[in-house]
Amino acid sequence: MTQVRVLSTGGTIASTSGPDGATPSKDGGDLIGAVPELEGVADIDVESVSDELSFHLSVSDVASLVKSVEAAATDGVDGVVVTHGTDTMEESAYYLDLVTDAQIPIVFTGAQRPADHPSADGFANLLQAVRVAADERFREGAYIAFADLVHAARWVTKARAGRPDAYASPAGGPVAEISADGIGLRREPGSESVSLPSTDMTARVDVIPSGLGVDSRQLERAVANDVDGLVLAGSGIGNTTPEIGNAVADAVDAGIPVVVSTRCHDGAVAARYGGPGGSRTLREHGTIPAGELPPWKARIKLGLALSAYDDPEDVRSAFERQRGVSTTE
Repeated sequence: MTQVRVLSTGGTIASTSGPDGATPSKDGGDLIGAVPELEGVADIDVESVSDELSFHLSVSDVASLVKSVEAAATDGVDGVVVTHGTDTMEESAYYLDLVTDAQIPIVFTGAQRPADHPSADGFANLLQAVRVAADERFREGAYIAFADLVHAARWVTKARAGRPDAYASPAGGPVAEISADGIGLRREPGSESVSLPSTDMTARVDVIPSGLGVDSRQLERAVANDVDGLVLAGSGIGNTTPEIGNAVADAVDAGIPVVVSTRCHDGAVAARYGGPGGSRTLREHGTIPAGELPPWKARIKLGLALSAYDDPEDVRSAFERQRGVSTTE
């Protein structure tokens, strides 16, 4: 029978309600024991990696998760399932998609409702995730299996704060749909990302949002506090206010890599508009386009690239080599 290892990290799927709110109280063994249908899907073993709500996790916690995934691959399992909180699941999944050498599927799942909720969704999601991890068509890469859909880590985002159908892939749609008839592929599974050699994100990268009338103070404070890199959450195709745009020019001149992304859920940045803060002007300043990566994933990628490379051109190349995304317009 197919071998699947479940790595539990806490999250809502492991939480029950208490006087101070919902907090993790169940480990991986508890979760597996609550879903007897798993016995007919795979031979499962469990490792508890952490016991946190995902908004408490650090990059060091995710680096430890990478090591647990690679140890599982060394042990010969056919797939890994990670139970994880939904708030930062897409970031952890993308982190693993970028750095792990494991040639097995890594399937994240979780819940929007605690385990003791009358309509808890975590147990169904766990069963779906194990089915995906045990499916030989999913050979490698990181995914999120949630509410009957399977998403690639590169494209997925948490689109709904509280509803059970939490995730969407606005750019390309889900990889697969899970129904009573099994797992139906919508496109070929696989990693969507360029691999990076580092598993430890030691560089500090700040995200600077732009919006109506936003000034440059946050960016200037980041530079004064010795930030290693910056990601702009620009409007539209990657535009900022004039104040931010002028401060970006100074940051790039000071040797700080600046990646331009968009606040929009779908579509890539592009060099079109002139004037201070315009997307073309920002490109002329020497910024790095994020393609379709949202700001929080661009931050993960820039942080890992800066942790791995000393040459600024290698950092830029990590973004230019994104598959399926033009960053040279």
